[in-house]
Formats: sequence, C-alpha cells, structure tokens
Amino acid sequence: MNKDLVAIFEYLEREKGIKREIVIDAIADSLRAAARKSVKGLGEKVLVEIHPKTGEIEVFTQKKIVEKVALPSDEISLEEARIMEPECQIGQWLEISITPQDFGRIAAQAARQIITQKLKGAERDVIYEEYRHRAGELISGTVKRFIRGRTIVVDLGKVEAILPERNYPKLERYNPGEKVQALLLEVRDTDSGGAEVILTRSHPEFVEQLFIQEVPELHDKTVAIEKIVRDPGYRTKLAVRSFDPKVDPVGTCVGVRGTRIKNIIRELNSEKIDVVPYSDDPIQLLQNLLTPAEIKKLKVYDDRVWLVVADEDYPIVIGKKGMNARLIGQLIGKSIDVQKITEYQKLLTIQMAELGEDPDPAFDERIRIEGVSGLIVEGLAGAGYDTMRKFMQSNPAEIALKVPGVNYYDLADKIIEQIRKKKG
Repeated sequence: MNKDLVAIFEYLEREKGIKREIVIDAIADSLRAAARKSVKGLGEKVLVEIHPKTGEIEVFTQKKIVEKVALPSDEISLEEARIMEPECQIGQWLEISITPQDFGRIAAQAARQIITQKLKGAERDVIYEEYRHRAGELISGTVKRFIRGRTIVVDLGKVEAILPERNYPKLERYNPGEKVQALLLEVRDTDSGGAEVILTRSHPEFVEQLFIQEVPELHDKTVAIEKIVRDPGYRTKLAVRSFDPKVDPVGTCVGVRGTRIKNIIRELNSEKIDVVPYSDDPIQLLQNLLTPAEIKKLKVYDDRVWLVVADEDYPIVIGKKGMNARLIGQLIGKSIDVQKITEYQKLLTIQMAELGEDPDPAFDERIRIEGVSGLIVEGLAGAGYDTMRKFMQSNPAEIALKVPGVNYYDLADKIIEQIRKKKG
C-alpha cells in the first residue's frame, strides 16, 4: 500500500474539496509524461492505473505485435511477445508492465511539477463550482493579510478571496483577524492557471443586498429597489416602490424608528443613505429626491436638467463637492445643473438689460409674450410697458411697484425663451 499517496488523496479531499478521482487523473497524466521522458523505447500508448484505496501504481506501455519490427517504440516482434504472452497473435496489442524502478530522479521531479499544475487546475474548478453561482451574494470571511498595498486577502474557509483596494471605501480600515462582510463580485482566472474569488464593498449592489438581508418585504418582492446609486463611504441613494398599496416602501426600508436602516448604516461605517419613493417619471423622481427643497424653476433637456432652488437649499442640493447633485443625476439618468435663485434673478436682469440695447425694431412693437394671459399683457401695457423694449429697460422693483402681482422674473424668462425660438 502506498500510504503517502493515500494520505494525499485524503488531505486534498478533506481540506481542498478536490475529489479523489480528479487527483488520480492528475497523477496518472503526470506519470505518463514522466515515463515518456525517462524510459527509452516507449511509444505514445502509455497507460497508468492507480488504485484509489491502496495508492498502488501500475504503468503499462502498449505495443503492436508484428512480424518484422520497424518502429521499436510502438511495435514488438511475435517472438518477443510470446515470451510474455504465449497465445498472442500478429496484429494484436500487447500491454507491457513498466516497474516503478524504471523511473529515476528526473521522472519523479517531472511528476511532482505536473501534479502541482494539474491540482491547481482541479482546485480552480472546485472554486468555480462552489462560488461561480454565488455571484451577487453577501459573503463573510476573516482578514488574513494585505498584498499590493491595501488589497486584502480574505479567508473564506476552503479558499482565499481578494478584496482589492479599489473595491472598498477609502475611509475603511482593517486589521488581520477582523471579520469582514462583502459582496461576491466574480470568480476569475489568474495568469498562473488558478482562479480567485473577487469581493467588493464599494459596489451599489452590496448595499442593495444588505437591504434585502435586513428587510423581509424586499426578499419576498412586496417592495423592490428600482434604482440605486452610490459614492462609496459617503452616500447611497435608492428609489423604492411597493407592489402592495397598504405597504409604504420608504417606511418599510427604514424600519420602526429607523432600526432597519441603522443596522445597514452601521455595516457601512456611518455612510449616509437616502431612501425615496420611486416614480417612472424622471421629474417626479427628481422632486422626490430633492424633498424638502423646493424647485423654483425647472427646464428639462435631452441629457440634462436645469433647476433653480432657494439660496438656503442650494448647499444641500449640491452636497459636498457636488456629490449629491451628481448622485441625483445618475439616479434620474440626466446630469443636473443647479443654480441659486439670487444668481438666476441677477442673470435674468443682466440679460434683459442687454436685450434692451439691441436695435432690433421688433422690440419696439406692441408687447406680446407667449404663454402669458392677455390680462397680464394688458396690465403691463396700461402701466406704460406697451413694448418689449420698455419692459426690458425696466427692473424688478419697478415692475413690482407699478404692476402688483406680476412676477418680473417669470416674464423675463418667457421673453428670453420666445426670442431664442425666433432666432432658431
């Protein structure tokens, strides 16, 4: 009995999860290759049999029985063959046993090298089988060591996973031995022929899976996360909807007194999380995201949204380094341009003054503003602003005094839009 080989079988099965049959096939392949290199006179037909329980090895080569030998590596004469097998005939194949002593030091080294390569491939297959279908799942492990700077090697038990530096927030810090929870992002091949499990804590789906784990209504599809965006370590925004009119999607995700969301925030090391009701209408979704800030002015273009908010709401809407506006834009699928109400009004006043200097004779015709009721236009004319130019050369305070209830800035905006359309 080859006790060493049996011990290897048992260890690999127990510790690496590699089936004995896979190990035996790897060793057989290596011994075939070693035999061809170290034993002269062998052809391509080399057979290796390894007993799975005893570890005993038998190596054979096959040669064809011929009357006259032309290829000694693949053929044997009938006379020589009958010494080993008296009843054999020409044309048959004869199996010739090769004793283990025929393998020298070089053969053993070659065998070990090939076994190592084969077992790496077998281990990779085991990793794939166990983890490839678990992509998108939360998984827990222990920080084992650091490689290439801040890339973390995480011990998952049977295998080690990689948590690259780019895959977790910059503010997070870990020490060997600490527990870590992450999302299984993918299983990929390595250049050395193995496989590695890649984890992430920075992907938006990591937060989504934390919510699914914490909120039963998400798991049973009563509530769904329709969209989620994230700036890892700083803020996550998600839009949720309910398929049951009796269930409030936002309240469900937040939990009574915030218990559910607090657990997730704790896992994310105090990252801010905004949960809002989802809407298929991007503008309604935008308003949901901006609440309680009020949109004073809004224009929607193909790829962007321009909006005006109160000065006191501006810092909240923009967020630190523009992060909040950027995340809102990602969630509605358009970039966001935000302007303070005072800046917007100042710009309108300047634009109107510049237009008042334009020699265009059309500005001296009877005032007409598209989208404004005739009563307002007549009120302006009655107050002395009967042409576009006269209105342009006025100012907000003057209009407010002479035509109470009329919003100068709304009218100015409509006039500028009207002129822009005419000029194409």
